[in-house]
Parts: sequence; C-alpha cells; structure tokens
Amino acid sequence: MKLLERKIYLASKSPRRRELLRQVGIDFELLMLRNDPQRGVDVTEDVEERESPEDYVARVALEKGAFAWNMILTRRLTPRPVLSADTTVTMNGAILGKPAGQKEAVAMLEQLSGQTHEVLTSVAVHYKDLAEQVTQVSRVRFATLSPAAIRAYCATTEPYDKAGGYGIQGLAALFVEHIDGSHSGIMGLPLFETATLLRKAGLPL
Repeated sequence: MKLLERKIYLASKSPRRRELLRQVGIDFELLMLRNDPQRGVDVTEDVEERESPEDYVARVALEKGAFAWNMILTRRLTPRPVLSADTTVTMNGAILGKPAGQKEAVAMLEQLSGQTHEVLTSVAVHYKDLAEQVTQVSRVRFATLSPAAIRAYCATTEPYDKAGGYGIQGLAALFVEHIDGSHSGIMGLPLFETATLLRKAGLPL
C-alpha cells in the first residue's frame, strides 16, 4: 500500500507530539477532536471500572483514531493515515492523570519523589482497513525532591496539562535520575513505534 502524498492527519492537540513529528520530518495536518466538558467530548478519557493502565491507554488511543477516521469519511476529507496517541503515568498499578489544580499536582510529585514509575504511551494508526496500535512502556526514576522544589515547579504552568503532573521536556528534566525506555515516548509519542505503524500504512520513512 503506497500513498499518493507523504502526509498524515494528527488527531491530537499535544504540542509535544507536533514537535516530535516535525523533528523526524513527518508532514501532518491537525484533526482536532472536541475535548471541552462544557461542549461535549468526542472521546471520553474516563477510566473504566477495573481497567488496567495498559488496557486504558490502548483503548483511548484506538478510540481517538477510530473517531477521527470516521470524521474523515463523514466530511469527505482527503483520505490519509490518522495518527492518534494517549499517554498515562502509572505507579503501583494506579493511573496518575492530569492534575486538576496545584494541590493535586503537589500530591502527585510527592508520590513520584524518590520512586520509579512507568510512562505508557499508546500509538494507533487508522487508514482504510488498517487499524493498528502499539503501547510503549518506559520506566522513570525520580530523585528525592524537596518540598521547596515541588512547590516551585507546581507554581509554573508545566504540570497542569500532562499525565503525572510533569513534562520531561521542561523543567522536570532536572528531577529524572534514570530512564529505561524511550525519551520521545515519555514526551508523548514514541518515534520508533510511530514510524513502524506509519510504514504499515504506506508512508515512506
């Protein structure tokens, strides 16, 4: 399966995913899903009862991609592969989502301080009859953080739109003692796995 043009749709509002795609020269067009609780959401990110972190992140990534592909068909847009993704942070089997405010962000970083947690990023590609997904898992160890360091970080804007309450591409890079996995995966888009899926959809990389 070869594509007529070397371009994809990105069904994500994440600026980090855009940066990573540009880093490796993948051209894309944004296909934004609604994520406003006041106006409704296209794909819910609520965790289902007894859902494991692995099942959760894979389901959300697949559902985002499927909704976006259906949007392409409904709107009669130019058919291109759709890339979707979802990232979650987990520790001891518990999912740490995006903190709702400073108190929750502080509590998350206190929990991560001096401990090892996992970052799961699931990537999905939809194109015609193709619907495939893969999840990349990275282990991240934080140094022991002082209360002052946690408060200073949570006084910035960084923690509040990110799973686990931190972004490794920003100030929180100073917290990380060790990584076992994919740096780009921790940012929100594991590039090796992404490229593998896009090649299956016919994108020459």
